[in-house]
Amino acid sequence: MTYCVAMRLDAGLVFLSDSRTNAGVDHINTFRKMTVFERPGERVLVLMTAGNLSISQSVVNLLRERLQSPDEENLHTLPNLFEVARHIGTVVREVHQRDAAALGEFGIDFNAAIVVGGQIAGEAPRLFNIYAAGNFIEATDETPYFQIGESKYGKPIVDRVVTRRSSLEEGAKCALISMDSTIRSNLSVGLPLDLLTYASDTFRVREHVSIGHNDAYFNEIRRQWGERLRQSFSELPDPDWTKF
Repeated sequence: MTYCVAMRLDAGLVFLSDSRTNAGVDHINTFRKMTVFERPGERVLVLMTAGNLSISQSVVNLLRERLQSPDEENLHTLPNLFEVARHIGTVVREVHQRDAAALGEFGIDFNAAIVVGGQIAGEAPRLFNIYAAGNFIEATDETPYFQIGESKYGKPIVDRVVTRRSSLEEGAKCALISMDSTIRSNLSVGLPLDLLTYASDTFRVREHVSIGHNDAYFNEIRRQWGERLRQSFSELPDPDWTKF
């Protein structure tokens, strides 16, 4: 399993993914879930995947192969993010047509989820969530983020903190706390993490870092977050129904 979260803010975009995959507790590996397609000055596209690893790798490899065929539509020539999402959805359906029946014979569901976001010159940054059927939805001002994979543990903090007016730093910090909550509650999500931020209208990646077990900042904020949660909890009044 995995956990990925992406935010579309007025200031830009934030992406965070873990790198753990597992086929049971005795078969755990590390595979990156984030792929960046960048043409500095013209477009930045970031893709994150969750679900069956063989399916997501097939989709990403097909997208890369199309980049080598200038006569075919590809991520470097599509005019806007809507067309990018449509193109990725088409590739997902191609993989489904090729592999779904064979997977089904072994009792394996065609399970894939993709988040893609970025900016192409001529339009504002956009963010899309693409489903296994190849259909998709777009983030809005009211719902400026998407999560895929093990989303339930990290969702409450994002719901309470993030708005479209949050800064990139606030978005990144919230995403990391959301990831920490998920890691603590689910063994199928783990380090290292990929964190990427993109500032609106810059058309180049602002920051892309790998966060491992010895990352000082991540360890500090997860320590402080745990301590302050316990402190806030201890300061809440004990139940006394006669007062309410």
